[in-house]
Amino acid sequence: MQVYDVLIIGAGPCGLAVGIEAAKAGLSHLILEKGSITESIRRYPKRMRFFSTAENIEIGGIPFPISEVKANRSEALQYYRKVAGYYHLNFKLFTEVTLVLKREETFEVQTVNGETYYARKVVIATGYFDFPRHLGIPGENLPHVSPYYDEPFLYSFSKVVIIGAANSAVEAALELYRHDVDVTIVHRGEDFRSTVKYWLVPDVKNRIREGKIKTRFNSLTTAIEPGRVQIENVETGESEWIDADFVLMLIGYVPDAALLQRCGIELTQPSMIPVYDPETFETNVPGLYLCGTVVAGIHTEKVFIENGREHAAAIVDHMAGRKIRQVKELIERI
Repeated sequence: MQVYDVLIIGAGPCGLAVGIEAAKAGLSHLILEKGSITESIRRYPKRMRFFSTAENIEIGGIPFPISEVKANRSEALQYYRKVAGYYHLNFKLFTEVTLVLKREETFEVQTVNGETYYARKVVIATGYFDFPRHLGIPGENLPHVSPYYDEPFLYSFSKVVIIGAANSAVEAALELYRHDVDVTIVHRGEDFRSTVKYWLVPDVKNRIREGKIKTRFNSLTTAIEPGRVQIENVETGESEWIDADFVLMLIGYVPDAALLQRCGIELTQPSMIPVYDPETFETNVPGLYLCGTVVAGIHTEKVFIENGREHAAAIVDHMAGRKIRQVKELIERI
């Protein structure tokens, strides 16, 4: 029975960062990932460009040289793959973890395919992209409804209702409009979220003024049916149906709370923020750590690659008994 020093669940940028720190410290490691390496980034919209500048999403001290200031999806996928290869990270991909059990001095990590792995320490770095938020309304599981957007060509010459008003909703609306899609944005607030990428705001607002993108602010989506969406104005209480060939529910994501709880990690309600030491990132289960956005509960906007990647150094410092490097707080984006 092989017992790894560190077993990492999740092969996103933060999980890779833990593997790199473990390799640097001379610790044996294994990264288990239920999809491909950087699976979440692979599933991002194909033309997406990161909010963060390239240097702020580097890992392992390896520069991220690109011609633009901010990387796109393809550049990021290439970069993280090359960094993982440079550090000879040890992967078992397409292997979903179902349970982590503490067995005296070791952990037993069980997977959906029946394989079991053993480690002295475990780090959960599963992110949040696999668990979209739900509205709890009739019809949200219909086949023409999706919580993900990848590219516009499927939707050309059709009517699309986008629920949400954050980055993903604005980017999708602009790209769809430019590919001959009749777009309507529905949002319960009175305007777009303040976190929308600043360079997108004038673009989308000008398109709205021109009537090229329609909006229903101060509106709740109450039902979805084939071919249409029902919304209700929160100020007037009036209800209407909007034609929709497709519905994109771009309202965000949450971490896998069920997995965390099965592993014995306590969650604070209603935020679902796990119980962990903010200096070491060790949870209430000794030897079990969290890295990246998974620490933020439902507040996924609080932790990004640029500050989540730094959790890795603190975690491995604690494992190795070294002085713990301080992690930056939320980086103010400009």
